Amino acid sequence: MVGAPGRRALEAELGRLRAELAVDVCVVNGENAADGIGITPRLADKLLGLGVDAITLGNHAFRRMEIGPYLEASDRVIRPANASRATPGRGLAVIPTKDGASLAVINVLGSLFLHPATSMFEVIDELVDEARRATPVVLVDVHAEATSEKVALAHWLDGRVTAVVGTHTHVQTSDARVFPKGTAYITDAGMTGPHDSVIGVQPDLAIRRMRTGLPVRFETAQGDVRVEGALIECDSSTGKASSIEPVRVLVD
Repeated sequence: MVGAPGRRALEAELGRLRAELAVDVCVVNGENAADGIGITPRLADKLLGLGVDAITLGNHAFRRMEIGPYLEASDRVIRPANASRATPGRGLAVIPTKDGASLAVINVLGSLFLHPATSMFEVIDELVDEARRATPVVLVDVHAEATSEKVALAHWLDGRVTAVVGTHTHVQTSDARVFPKGTAYITDAGMTGPHDSVIGVQPDLAIRRMRTGLPVRFETAQGDVRVEGALIECDSSTGKASSIEPVRVLVD
């Protein structure tokens, strides 16, 4: 979800979508909430107040320094688990769902261009074991640049988690599927925000930086706002997914 346009889109559409799609629990990647980069405590609280149940982050998790103490105290906003152990917060949360079950949410960073403190493959098995001690329903947000890293993680976790959902590239992919052992997968859930843009940024500003190589202060674009994501159905007693479908709603 990107900037003010993304927040307004969620405010306008989330309640209706939750009702129409019979959503039991909603997870949003919020690392671009604050003017397209990072998140603040106020914005995190606002998203949770709109009906978001948990917020994951990514490589911009700490771009707003005031978020540190908030993450240390929060049980619903998580940062990548393979960030440095010296950073505040946690990479795993267990969230109650509308139907009385619970969902464990894990957040990890891929390595290509993002340079986490350690590889996600070094920490993921321990995280999944911890999550499954609380609930069989486990969602992994893999915030990564490379499709290869995301799909490799899904193959590695097939049958052990309910879903592996990719974020970071802001472009919804057409490869949603359920793996043979019951893990739902999509390379990128897409972007809730302005699509008349360069992944949320005003095009002229992004182009200027690419053409000149000089620093440019990015601003969030405004046009062609959409809500995008993925709807996953699963058995709450086994954690096995039965379907995953991309969601896309044009807002304005």
